[in-house]
Amino acid sequence: MTEQVIDGREMQPPEPLEKILTALDTLSADGELLALLYCHPVPLFNTLRNNGFVWQETVTDDGTHEIRIRHA
Repeated sequence: MTEQVIDGREMQPPEPLEKILTALDTLSADGELLALLYCHPVPLFNTLRNNGFVWQETVTDDGTHEIRIRHA
C-alpha cells in the first residue's frame, strides 16, 4: 500500500482542499492519503462520500486532524 501525505495545516483555504482532491485523482486502488489539517473539513467529507471514498479521522493533542482516506 502506498501512502501520500498532504500537510495542509499552514495552507490557506481553499488550497488544502484543492491539493487533496488533486491527489485523490491519482490515488491507487490500494493507496491511502493522509491529510493533516487544523479543522474538521465537512465540505471534504461530503465530496469523499459522493465519490466513493471512506476515511478515518483522528484528532491529536496539538489539534491536528489526521484524516486517512482510501477508496471504499
